[in-house]
Amino acid sequence: MKKYLVAFSMVFMFSCGQKKVIEKPANLIPEKEMSDILYDVAILNAAKAINTSILQEQEIDPMAYIYAKYEIDSLQFVKSDAYYASIPLIYENIYTSVETRLVEAQKVIDDEKLKKKEEDSNKSKESLKKATNK
Repeated sequence: MKKYLVAFSMVFMFSCGQKKVIEKPANLIPEKEMSDILYDVAILNAAKAINTSILQEQEIDPMAYIYAKYEIDSLQFVKSDAYYASIPLIYENIYTSVETRLVEAQKVIDDEKLKKKEEDSNKSKESLKKATNK
């Protein structure tokens, strides 16, 4: 029984290792830059989902914008993405950093909305006081 347990443990440990299924591309996008790119893609996709007409009116193609901003091409992006996807721990770290940035950006937006709402409420109260004093 111990032999099977040891054998199973060894197989499990080796199967969980970081295996590179895809060879590292020559022009691999660095992890930090890949994180920045995926963050921008998420923002642009959200904008596209909310109001497509603005992007169309400005003739903005989200991915063409990304390629120009980061001075990459679609093949470099796809190869880098596939490479990182073949290494789950790194890929998870990249997406975790993107998620963290998105959550932080949402907090800033929510705080600004709350601040604006409070300012509007205070203005309304002041207007009401002035109206009742007259």
